[in-house]
Amino acid sequence: MTIDFTGKVVVITGAAGGLGSAMAERFAKDGAKVACCVHRKEMSGENITSYKFDISDREAVKDAMAKIAAEQGGIDILINNAGINVGPEQRKTVEDFSDEWWDAILKVDLDGTYNCTKAVIPYMKEGSSIINISSIVGMIPLRNQCAFTAAKAGVINFTKAIAMELAPKGIRANVICPGTIGIQITNKLWTSNSAMEGLLSHIPMGRQGLPEEIADATAFLASSAASYITGAVLPVDGGWTCGGFARNF
Repeated sequence: MTIDFTGKVVVITGAAGGLGSAMAERFAKDGAKVACCVHRKEMSGENITSYKFDISDREAVKDAMAKIAAEQGGIDILINNAGINVGPEQRKTVEDFSDEWWDAILKVDLDGTYNCTKAVIPYMKEGSSIINISSIVGMIPLRNQCAFTAAKAGVINFTKAIAMELAPKGIRANVICPGTIGIQITNKLWTSNSAMEGLLSHIPMGRQGLPEEIADATAFLASSAASYITGAVLPVDGGWTCGGFARNF
């Protein structure tokens, strides 16, 4: 599916990660000017420019969005993709969960989404689009990951709220909820073959998703083909949420 984004400016947070880089490559290939917001590793390539800042730093975000808009000629599409989660060793019930991890996850995954959204709106015009990346655990809670589950649920309802607020301006807002995707951050959680087999047994399609499949969903929601879609929650999970999570997840 090819969509012409020529002349559009796309801002992607967390662009150096597995999902973000797939999105950046997809939009750049389709002709957009892509502003890759990164924290450490920079991105490069045709139609791609890196901007290095911390999305949890509100003032840094304001300055970065102003710089992007000035250098690129406005902002048409924002994809709030950046996020963090705990590794297997930090997955604990709420009474043993790390306060430091709670604060860190909420600061990046939820506050970062708020910071970037608020900062970008002054530079958007009618027909612009905001796409937030949540997770299926924002729809169906997951044990031993209270912070990530809370943050991603917050992203979903935040998206619905801003969809209503921004509709009169002609700005759409939607949220994608990926299931398990074959990228490094996901695969760290399932370190053995038996764990991965158990994971896949709960997915009707029987496999992990590809980063490019999330990028395709993002491109669709950002395009004019989705011009009457706002406030939508789109699971891209191979059907996992049809049956929910088993007790051992």
